[in-house]
Amino acid sequence: MKWIESMRYVKMLLVLTAVVIAVVSLVVSHILVRDLSAGEKANMEVWSEAMRSLNSVDENVDLQLVLKVIEGNNNIPVIVLDSRDSVQVYRNISIDANNAEDSLALVEAQAEKLKHHGQCIRVDLPGDSITPPDYMAVYYDESIMIRRLSYYPYVQLGVVLIFVVVAIFALLSSKRAEQNKVWVGLSKETAHQLGTPISSLMAWVEVLKESYPDDELIPEMEKDVNRLHRIADRFSKIGSLPECKPENLNEVVEHVVEYISKRTSNKVSLSTEFPDKPLVANVCAPLFEWVIENLCKNAIDAMDGVGNIRIVAREESTIFSVEVSDTGKGIPKNKLQTVFKPGYTTKARGWGLGLALCKRIVEEYHSGRIFVKNSELGHGTTFRIELKKH
Repeated sequence: MKWIESMRYVKMLLVLTAVVIAVVSLVVSHILVRDLSAGEKANMEVWSEAMRSLNSVDENVDLQLVLKVIEGNNNIPVIVLDSRDSVQVYRNISIDANNAEDSLALVEAQAEKLKHHGQCIRVDLPGDSITPPDYMAVYYDESIMIRRLSYYPYVQLGVVLIFVVVAIFALLSSKRAEQNKVWVGLSKETAHQLGTPISSLMAWVEVLKESYPDDELIPEMEKDVNRLHRIADRFSKIGSLPECKPENLNEVVEHVVEYISKRTSNKVSLSTEFPDKPLVANVCAPLFEWVIENLCKNAIDAMDGVGNIRIVAREESTIFSVEVSDTGKGIPKNKLQTVFKPGYTTKARGWGLGLALCKRIVEEYHSGRIFVKNSELGHGTTFRIELKKH
């Protein structure tokens, strides 16, 4: 159906939009982080030069400016080690000010981490006649701002994904609600339109029975009229919560088999397999019969009017199961997940609503399951219905 294709395109567009936003966000954030990292590296080079000037103070050094540069670093974690790996200076390192020994150990541990994961600037110190030339190593890490910017794209990606999921869910819910309204409206209107002529037919049948009591065709006509009344009753139950009550599944299925057998070719064989004891399950008999009838009619179409249909009902540990098997053409594996969707049909004039209706009746009205148990091309298909025991 067209709306299904439209939904597929909308979902693909939303996913593509999310991917584009995520890629652009990652690229822009990467460029921004790279530029900020380059700026921080330049700042640390200036800071390292200030440290070198502080350790070799002479009359040409503006000590106030040097101290201002050193004190101006308020966000980049930095630790200065001498040539013997002893901590000389550190800034922006979280420590416990009340415990000096633990604080020093923590700084040394941070220094080891920065040696492996941080960046280093070597600062050579001049010597003199007494003190030989020496050096110190300035180890620094990314600032908190850059770290936050590094995480930002992934947070944004998560938000975009959440938005896409919510949007898709909203679209699906909207379409499902719209589809349900169409189902309910069509069913109620069909039942309403059928009601008046069926009532008239029932009255005419009674007149004919009184006028021609011995006519053998009138009872058959009465059965068909009652069948129409039952169909109208089915349609009236769609859209409202049907009343489920204990029913013998054996009898429910037998009613369908009896009806189908009289209205199909002799080339179609219908057989049933039931346990000796009744299978009493909570079902709405008119709707459940509709499910079995649809499965049988689909089986007859799949077999082109020639073949065998077998219906097996069983009681299992926690469920009742009903399986409808045919010897038809089978279902391709790539279609097994779509056979219950509205619009799927193999008939030239089919609407593709039969199996979708079966799924709705079994799963929404009876809290059960219906699925394709197995299917093999050229050999047939088995549909399985599972109903919970209550």
